[in-house]
Amino acid sequence: MRPPRALHCEFPIGRPLGKPGDAAFQHDVLRRAFALLERESGPVLEDHPEVIVADEQPISCPMPARFDPDLPPAVDEARGIRGAYDRSRARRGVTNVGRAMDPDTVPEALAALKQIADGADWKSVRLPGKNTVAVTLDIRAYYEEAALELADGPAPGPRAAEAWFFEKTEAGALVLAARAEIKRQGAQEGIWLYMAPVQR
Repeated sequence: MRPPRALHCEFPIGRPLGKPGDAAFQHDVLRRAFALLERESGPVLEDHPEVIVADEQPISCPMPARFDPDLPPAVDEARGIRGAYDRSRARRGVTNVGRAMDPDTVPEALAALKQIADGADWKSVRLPGKNTVAVTLDIRAYYEEAALELADGPAPGPRAAEAWFFEKTEAGALVLAARAEIKRQGAQEGIWLYMAPVQR
């Protein structure tokens, strides 16, 4: 692209200023970027001196105990973390849930994904929002926002919540199983591929 001035920062995706909660580090990134404007000619490309490696380990996030053993595990789990989701939404004032459904519909969507994972024809299952990718993005947002209230320790790494969702929760396992089943049933790639990050 040959931008006239650029500060290349080797930071994890989603962390443009580096370390969350570290105002001194973030100000240093901004100071270095704005200092490039003082150069009389360009193009100028400089590297930030510190490299930050992404933490891919799942966050430590205690989940509530099962409440209703008659429900599919993911549905019961989603109901169990609703309080944490509500606290997160109240504290932040915003939510990323809403592409295809509202928070109240998350358990229903998980029940539909369970039918698909169990072999039901994905076209005939009533999936709220109807768009498999948007639905699973809403489910992930619901879980990851709840996890911010439940997690132990400092702010999680950028991929830590994703790793937690897919590796530690019933809902994450269900999304992967439903995606595999939709693929097995011969659906077009755009229907199933982006239900989860492609490396999963």
